[in-house]
Amino acid sequence: MHGATLAFVTPLLAHVAGSFVPLEVIPITAAGILYWHRAMVLSWDDRAVPLWRQLCFGGGLAIIALALFSPIGHISEELVLAHMGEHLLIGDIAALLLVLGLTRSLLQPILAIRLFDKLQFLAHPAVALPLWALNLFFWHIPALYQDAYGAAPIHALEHASFLFFGCLMWMPVFGPLPKPEWFNSAWKVGYVIAVRFTGAILGNVLMWSGTVLYPIYAPGERFWGISALADQSTAGVLMMIEGTFLALGVLAWTFFEVAREGIEKQRLLDLARERGVELDERRAQRAVAAGHGALLEQRIAAAENEPERDPA
Repeated sequence: MHGATLAFVTPLLAHVAGSFVPLEVIPITAAGILYWHRAMVLSWDDRAVPLWRQLCFGGGLAIIALALFSPIGHISEELVLAHMGEHLLIGDIAALLLVLGLTRSLLQPILAIRLFDKLQFLAHPAVALPLWALNLFFWHIPALYQDAYGAAPIHALEHASFLFFGCLMWMPVFGPLPKPEWFNSAWKVGYVIAVRFTGAILGNVLMWSGTVLYPIYAPGERFWGISALADQSTAGVLMMIEGTFLALGVLAWTFFEVAREGIEKQRLLDLARERGVELDERRAQRAVAAGHGALLEQRIAAAENEPERDPA
């Protein structure tokens, strides 16, 4: 009996073991080092990155590592639902946390490069959302989805695409890059709802298609004792549940941030008016959105205290 139990447990443990992928360790490590080096430089210049933003960025990197190097990364090559979970962690949750960790000052060295400065248009809501949707559906085409199965370079490219376009998708709502003037709080709410419904389309396809889209997972599904259609539909259910709760959380955060930014912007405008300092409303909005409200307040105080120059 003991031998039979050991024989059963040994392969099971092998299937839930973590995996180590050097190809994906290097960019995660490099991103963390560069981020905190830049944050340290900014702190020396009295432009410290808020701790909560640093924790968000670190949390995003941790979730990527969890998705790739924990048992999830191994089981994702055996079950569609595990592969879906891996993608949701990387492309939705980790991407959101990374964007929350960014400020304009952190991105300044990158934006100083002309090519990257010109690419800021990609963060426009009318561009970012369609690109994210196209990438989402592109990688779930059966032929491409199965090409990433067990092929490290293609799988790494798939992960990088989900992360990049996921960050791009969240940029208009939470990112520090300039946004169109028309993209107000109401548009942000509509944008998040559009993201939710776009993901729901794919989730419903997986749930109700009735056709096995990814037969390459058959060996893993046999091992785990789940049918191909059940595995596939469960992946769709997972996508629907994650998308619903994430959208609700993001909407709540959006309402909170819009209210906070509005209060802080008005406080800065009132302060500038009281001190006799000219402050444009757009400048105040940009400073607040970038997390530089306190810095702008210091500059208002400094401008007030400057001695008047002799016109002669």
